[in-house]
Amino acid sequence: MASRSGTGLRERKKLATWQAIRDAALRLIEERDFDAVSLDEIAAAAGVSRTTLFNYFTSKEAIVLDPAPSDPELWRSLMDERPGDEPLWASLQAIYLGYLATFSDRLGAQKRLKAVSPTLAASRREHAARFKSELRDWAARRTPAGCELRLELALNTAEAATATAYTLWSPDDGFDRLMELARACFEQAGHGFAHS
Repeated sequence: MASRSGTGLRERKKLATWQAIRDAALRLIEERDFDAVSLDEIAAAAGVSRTTLFNYFTSKEAIVLDPAPSDPELWRSLMDERPGDEPLWASLQAIYLGYLATFSDRLGAQKRLKAVSPTLAASRREHAARFKSELRDWAARRTPAGCELRLELALNTAEAATATAYTLWSPDDGFDRLMELARACFEQAGHGFAHS
């Protein structure tokens, strides 16, 4: 039992160090811009050595773009919190908006960085694919047999609503504007386009 609590403590310390490095980097980048901040400055601001920084991140880009280690636990909890009798579309909207809200500290920096270096976007694709795969499995368990078309359409439309909001959003407008756009996209998609 003691070793389990020790492992838990060790994991919490590792996560705290990871988060301290990410927070320091985002703060410095927001103040001065990505290219103006060095890895040494990030390490110093986080209170760690350069070697420790590289134990957690492979590059300055990774500090901004890598998913948080706790992301899978977060998205699973968002799924688990949805009532079993809730309509699928309402659940998907709540999950996507809840998950999007967790990126408020870094999404602006990520979008700016991807704009100047589109190849960096690839590092997020694997993470997004994992989220979508788990969401698909979760939604399939809640969907009656014979409703596969409705399931796939709802999943793809929810993803498109989120992507549309992200595309239209400028980080200069603030994170609240992204959430506003995402809600509007989900509302429009939920009503459909036949009469618009």
